[in-house]
Amino acid sequence: MSENGGDSQNKTQKISPDNGLSYRDAGVDIDAGNAFIERIKPHARSTTRAGALAGLGGFGAFFDPRAAGYQDPLLVAATDGVGTKLRLALESDRQAGIHAGIHEGIGVDLVAMCVNDLVVQGAEPLFFLDYFASGKLDLDRGTALVAGIAEGCRQAGCALIGGETAEMPGLYDGDDYDLAGFAVGAVERGEELTGSAVAAGDLLLGLGSSGAHSNGFSLIRKVLELTGANLAAPAPFAPDGSLAEALLTPTRIYVGSCLAAYRAGGLHALAHITGGGLPENLPRVLPDHLCARIAPNSWSLPPLFAWLRSSAGIAPKEMLRTFNCGIGMVAVVAPERAEALAELFHEKGEAVYALGRIGERAAGGPAVEIDAAALFQDS
Repeated sequence: MSENGGDSQNKTQKISPDNGLSYRDAGVDIDAGNAFIERIKPHARSTTRAGALAGLGGFGAFFDPRAAGYQDPLLVAATDGVGTKLRLALESDRQAGIHAGIHEGIGVDLVAMCVNDLVVQGAEPLFFLDYFASGKLDLDRGTALVAGIAEGCRQAGCALIGGETAEMPGLYDGDDYDLAGFAVGAVERGEELTGSAVAAGDLLLGLGSSGAHSNGFSLIRKVLELTGANLAAPAPFAPDGSLAEALLTPTRIYVGSCLAAYRAGGLHALAHITGGGLPENLPRVLPDHLCARIAPNSWSLPPLFAWLRSSAGIAPKEMLRTFNCGIGMVAVVAPERAEALAELFHEKGEAVYALGRIGERAAGGPAVEIDAAALFQDS
């Protein structure tokens, strides 16, 4: 009898060998995980290249740089994610019902953000690994994601040789998931691209972006919140598709065109334009005594960025330091090679813009000179 006179009831489940808990009772389905591995094996196999020695399923994966054609390689590594673009993808899935296409695009993003950081060193991406964690494994969504990763690897010419899938109920809510990517590339010793060859008079070639890529999405989501924009509705700046599809366009992969340009000669540096935009990424490949002088009328601001600016009154300088604003990669090239390299980039499918040139940097002056107000004057 309890103190209040009622019968006490022991609600604790009695455990016995006949009704003992399983891992599935705790929210982790080993069978689903095994089924997932079988589903994604064909996608991984589609990325096989010289040097990759094993498929999925082992404890680790081997890669032989000599089999890939390298004699004395330096290895270059990069890791990244897709930031809060992933949150927008999940919201778009729920609101706009795009499902697989959204998550495939996120897979391409994951690869792009890593391999674009490798190629600026003159490195060829060799292999890629992913880490995918969720509260509950959704086989269709996970397969779409890995299909996108495999597509990104094919575009970059690297092998998807392994990864990790983790089901962690209690850490991730509902259908939330997170992911990270890891890429390794190689460049022959002494042939790495460091920016040390950049000189005054070099020209700047900008390669067009495919959209916001994978940066600035916390601000994009704030704009969506303030404007009440409908992700399923036609995009105000691209009415042939939904707003979700326009915002979630996958990041462009520049590996093929940039490696071709570097091997052709005359390419002195590459800058991947990610978070920080032109003002903060270009200085990373410039000697301290030089600056990049960019003409604001050298390219037209894509409609996406004009819409973002006008929708929330974002200041021109804030736009430039948050978004790529239409330029996803900048090549610093010898002036006598500029025309030939611009043509090569065109042949490889890039939109190419003559942005400006390298000059001497004034004492205490900026490393990037650009009139932000002029660039945005018509937006």
